[in-house]
Amino acid sequence: MLRRVVRQSKFRHVFGQALKNDQCYDDIRVSRVTWDSAFCAVNPKFVAIIVEAIGGGAFLVLPLQKTGRIDKTYPTVCGHTGQVLDIDWCPHNDYVIASGSEDCMVMIWQIPENGLENPLSEPTVVLEGHSKRVGIVSWHPSAHNVLLSAAGPVENCTPPC
Repeated sequence: MLRRVVRQSKFRHVFGQALKNDQCYDDIRVSRVTWDSAFCAVNPKFVAIIVEAIGGGAFLVLPLQKTGRIDKTYPTVCGHTGQVLDIDWCPHNDYVIASGSEDCMVMIWQIPENGLENPLSEPTVVLEGHSKRVGIVSWHPSAHNVLLSAAGPVENCTPPC
């Protein structure tokens, strides 16, 4: 007696449909220099994406409703002198983001309520003390104002004087 075995799956007849271009982010120069993290971070108001930048590190902060083609002159957050390796939004304040970089510093940024209209180059707080490049930044999920940062080995990192 032959029996055909068909594997049961509730997803057998599910098909995806690609989004239209005006519902996606397009023409963003995503950084190829990352450490051990995703190149983006999202909260209920903004998406932040680490981008390629000449002469330092930068990342975009886009309101979630701003989709479509992103102009190359769109303002960035650009205060690091080395490539940005990780970013993380504060879970308690949707307008605060932390970034870690190859310049051995962690910077905390206050994003304006309407998003960026001009490049943001002055951080709210600069955390120094790492002697190696900062590859991971992560906010504590329940404790306010607690940020973890981790650094890794690199020979070319010179901390500021």
